[in-house]
Amino acid sequence: MKSAHEMPFGAAVQPAGGVRFALWAPGVARVDLELLESASAAPSPLSMQCNAAGWHTLHVAGARGGDRYRFRLPDGLAVPDPASRSNPDDVHATSEIIDPAAYRWRDAGWRGRPWAEAVIYELHIGSFTAEGSFDAAARRLEELADLGVTAIELMPLADFPGRRNWGYDGVLPFAPDASFGRPDDLKSFVDTAHALGLMVLIDVVYNHFGPDGNYLHAYCPSFFNAAHDTPWGAAINFDGECARNVRDFFLHNALYWVEEYHADGLRMDAVHAIRDDSAESIVREICRALHEGPGRHRQVHVVLENEANSAALLARDCAGVPQAGTAQWNDDFHHAAHVLLTGETDGYYVGFATAPLQLLGRALAEGFVYQGESSPFHDGRARGEPSAALPPIAFVSSLQTHDQVGNRAFGERIAMLADPALLDGAYACLLLAPHVPMLFMGEEFDASTPFSFFCDFGGELARAVTVGRRAEFDRFPAFADPLVRERIPDPNDPATFEASKLHWSEREGGVHARRLAQVATLLALRHRHLVPRLGGRMHGGTHRVEGDLLRVQWTLADASRWHLWLHVGVDTTTVENRPPGATVYRLGADDIKHGAAHFAHGGVWVSLEAAGG
Repeated sequence: MKSAHEMPFGAAVQPAGGVRFALWAPGVARVDLELLESASAAPSPLSMQCNAAGWHTLHVAGARGGDRYRFRLPDGLAVPDPASRSNPDDVHATSEIIDPAAYRWRDAGWRGRPWAEAVIYELHIGSFTAEGSFDAAARRLEELADLGVTAIELMPLADFPGRRNWGYDGVLPFAPDASFGRPDDLKSFVDTAHALGLMVLIDVVYNHFGPDGNYLHAYCPSFFNAAHDTPWGAAINFDGECARNVRDFFLHNALYWVEEYHADGLRMDAVHAIRDDSAESIVREICRALHEGPGRHRQVHVVLENEANSAALLARDCAGVPQAGTAQWNDDFHHAAHVLLTGETDGYYVGFATAPLQLLGRALAEGFVYQGESSPFHDGRARGEPSAALPPIAFVSSLQTHDQVGNRAFGERIAMLADPALLDGAYACLLLAPHVPMLFMGEEFDASTPFSFFCDFGGELARAVTVGRRAEFDRFPAFADPLVRERIPDPNDPATFEASKLHWSEREGGVHARRLAQVATLLALRHRHLVPRLGGRMHGGTHRVEGDLLRVQWTLADASRWHLWLHVGVDTTTVENRPPGATVYRLGADDIKHGAAHFAHGGVWVSLEAAGG
């Protein structure tokens, strides 16, 4: 089976032979195509045809897959193709013609999985294994499938400058970064995942380009809209003059990953940072294109990151079908749990410092904690929209992510910070609540390695990033001393990246094996008892806090009731009645006579009550 996504720009291998090149460059009158048969070959300049809309096109009969090319502007500047499918020698070098039909897919019978079955595992290809490649990551997938993971979420793959980056500094959105492997290696990774029953979601960044390697300003100023200012400068032009071509660029990018790479969906980074006043936002248009396109034939999902807590982007129709986003990363759950587990209240945790158990209960039962209330971290501004009517699977919850680990000064993971007994209980809440749980790579075995912020910039930009990274923490009391700030790892130091790579041998013993066993047990219970009851219409649950005991209840799609009780007090406690129904899981909680229940510190009790009681 062959797959290729057709788009109006870039280098497209033609069925009848040759390659069609197309570049939207309305800012210049002339563009030359320089075609090279190899990276070291002398270029053959060819003048491209230009129309009134600024499109420069050319068909070259003798071009073929594997050839290198670039565009030469009137001032002599040579630039890569912004729609390059491959840039083997990094973002400033020549692009490579890729014939997507050359890869033979093996997943013809794959139709995806329902979102209710999702258990997500977020990973960064470069630090997931010692080799840091698609091929090496693929060899680890069977272990994750055996654990109970059903979806892999890949941190951004778009070509970034250098060999080390989280991926959020990408500048060539269609080119998987060459440090991870060839485009066909990524396709093979997806093939392997599908053979194991694993979905693959790809993280995409549509709110900005990275600071190094973006040449669009040189020939296409219309790609940006100065009417909207962002932390990265003028916003990407989703709503100004000539916005249609810009919107199409990202619309095709979304379809490209799903159609040409057989991804099962996307995770859209920081959609709250996309500036777009259009009648239909680019976020909604992308979701619609995916649902009405590849989503007609298989399961396709879109996960949003949205600090604004816009419940409207997660709305369902009367049949329970998402009208835009399938789900959203629920940072509110993470923040409430983190405060409860660690006592930290700096930065954005300040909004969760008061009554964190109550806030965790609201996150579990209703999704968002902030549903229109004023937020202390946002200078008292209202944040969020009511979310209790949404189904629990509209929320992706986690105890750690690349953000929440990597944005710490030293990249510490939650197991290095939390009360161990409470952390055990928190994992039961995460994995046995009816929202969609997500684990960050290595979390399943309490990896001891940090996950730090790393990059590979050069010159003045590298120095600015190093200084800026350390300056981010000077407002925190723990980093008031400049000597302490100097200990924060340098993002550009290769050692910072190497230290962030997982040590897979840790899984085999001690506390690491214990956590792995707990996660495996909880996921097995989730798939057996909870997942079959999540597929229909649902809405949020209810919660209440009595002292140090949190009680949450949901009515599931089959009208049964799911109960989760968590005790966070240091002293043990006895409650008059145990949770109703059949016990699914107990941790630090015991039956005692007369139907009462005894809870230790971090104790959890989960039960399933049949419909009708």
